[in-house]
Amino acid sequence: MDRPLPRIRGAGTAVPPTTYTQGDMLDEFDITDPRIRSIFLNSAIERRGLTLPPVGPDGSRTEESQGDLLHKHVTTGLAMGREAVEACLKDAGASLADVRYLTCVTSTGLLTPGFSALLIKELGIDRHCSRLDVVGMGCNAGLNALTAVAGWAAAHPGELAVMVCVEACSAAYVFDGTMRSSVVNSLFGDGSAAIAVMAAEEEPETAEDRDGPALMRFSSCIIPEAVDAMRYDWDDLHGKFSFYLDPEVPYVVGAHAELSVNRLLKGTGLRRSDISHWVVHSGGKKVIDSVRVNLGLSRYDVRHTTGVLRDHGNVSSGSFLFSYERLRAEDIAAPGEYGVFMTMGPGSTIEMALVGW
Repeated sequence: MDRPLPRIRGAGTAVPPTTYTQGDMLDEFDITDPRIRSIFLNSAIERRGLTLPPVGPDGSRTEESQGDLLHKHVTTGLAMGREAVEACLKDAGASLADVRYLTCVTSTGLLTPGFSALLIKELGIDRHCSRLDVVGMGCNAGLNALTAVAGWAAAHPGELAVMVCVEACSAAYVFDGTMRSSVVNSLFGDGSAAIAVMAAEEEPETAEDRDGPALMRFSSCIIPEAVDAMRYDWDDLHGKFSFYLDPEVPYVVGAHAELSVNRLLKGTGLRRSDISHWVVHSGGKKVIDSVRVNLGLSRYDVRHTTGVLRDHGNVSSGSFLFSYERLRAEDIAAPGEYGVFMTMGPGSTIEMALVGW
């Protein structure tokens, strides 16, 4: 008999206490360039959680050093990560004592020991908890890490695995008035999202008795010719790290979306029309539109993706879990239905998971 599939038992999200509209951001940094203002105001984003630099004596935001940004990455990340994990466990009906495996995902800073060790200490998780840190993979990393979490859960039936994405994107901002940094600064928001996964020791006899949707299979598609299209690297001019996004990213990702879905569904007997629920990374308005057009999806199919972008911006690796949480809150997924999780990021890469209710 086949082993029971790992299933999603709970999810939780967190954002900083401070949020800003796009108009607020333009005012905070006194941005008057009409081209940059247009980028902010036409982003399909209304508000984002951010941790901005402190205000100086002259009333303007101070410039942060790389050390300041790293401190923000740790402090903001730990606060959001703790809140997301606690919300996730509450949703799963579990406690911190139940956690046997913890994976932490981040791309907004580098520290050793990583968030997994810091959160185990902060939360009081058992010291024998297995752990993994996935660092620097970018917006697609949530599904890269979930592959490992699902594999661990499948190999340890009855034991709880938790993944938390911790993205303090404001710890990676450079405010220099250039088009490169302005595109990034108009898009990303701070956020954390956690998911709890467990495989039952025995598969329930009926779909109605199953506890959460199953993680059925995963697929990856890397686009090597676009390896430089999304980068987080050192900026010599400012002496700190910064993001770079190529304007062609949406079209490159969109052009490979169909290939990725076909590979995910190959051998399952399922067609694209059999997928009832789409949980897509909120990568930006153009990215969402490109994916939607290339896959023949409706605006309704990506309603949660666009809603998360509107309310939180692009919260990097955890974005798809913000959308999943909204789908689950609707309580419309029925036993026997299928869904696809899709994330995109540096590589350039498209990651997918097939989910079954």
